Amino acid sequence: MSKAIVLLSGGLDSTTCLAIACSKFDEVHTVSFDYGQKHSFELELAEFNSKRFNAKVHKVAKLDPAFFKNSSLTNTDMTVQKDSLNLDMIPDTYVPARNTVFLSYALAYAESIKCSNIFIGVNSVDYSGYPDCRPEYIEAFEIMSNLAIKESVEGNLTIKIETPLIDMSKSEIIKIGKSLNVDYSKTLSCYDPENGKACGHCDSCLLRKNGFEQAGIADETQYV
Repeated sequence: MSKAIVLLSGGLDSTTCLAIACSKFDEVHTVSFDYGQKHSFELELAEFNSKRFNAKVHKVAKLDPAFFKNSSLTNTDMTVQKDSLNLDMIPDTYVPARNTVFLSYALAYAESIKCSNIFIGVNSVDYSGYPDCRPEYIEAFEIMSNLAIKESVEGNLTIKIETPLIDMSKSEIIKIGKSLNVDYSKTLSCYDPENGKACGHCDSCLLRKNGFEQAGIADETQYV
C-alpha cells in the first residue's frame, strides 16, 4: 500500500496538495501545527478537509509560540501588512524557520510509519517571497533528509519531498483543485481573519483573489 504524508494548514495550497496526494496514494496522513498563529481557525478547516478526503490519520503538533517570534502572524504587538503586496521583499508575515520545523516533524513521522513521500504546498510563482518556499531549499532539505535518518542510511527508505504546486500560478492551482473537488469555501489563506472569515487585504488574500480572477472561477472565499 502506497503512503503519503501531507503538511496541511487548512489553506488553499495545502488543501489542493491534499487532494492531489489522495488521488495518487492509497493511504494519506495529514499533519498540522498549532504554533500560536493568529489565524488558528485554519486548524479546524485542516481537520475538516482531512476527514472530507478520507485521510487515514490527522495529527496536530502543538509547538511553543515563544520559538516563532518577530512575525506578524504570531506577535500580537505587530500588525499584518495590508494592501501593499510586494513580491520583491520578504514580508513581516515570514515565520522563523517554519517550513524547516514542519518538514522535520514530517520526516520523523515518515520514518516512524515507513513512508517515503512528504507533500508540502510550497509555491515559487504566486507567493509572498518566503525563502523556505524556494526550489533550492526543498532540494537541500530532501538531500539532508536522506542523510539524516536510519531507514535511509540503511537503504530501506528514500525520502521524497513532493511539491506539486511549486511551479504553478495561483490560478493553475485553483483549477487543479476544482478538478479534484476541493471546496475552497472550506479553506482559509488569510493572515488576519476575523471570526473565521478572510480580511481580503493581506498579501495572502490579494494573491488568492487574483488567482480566482485569473482562473475565471467564482471566488468561494468567505470575506469579512
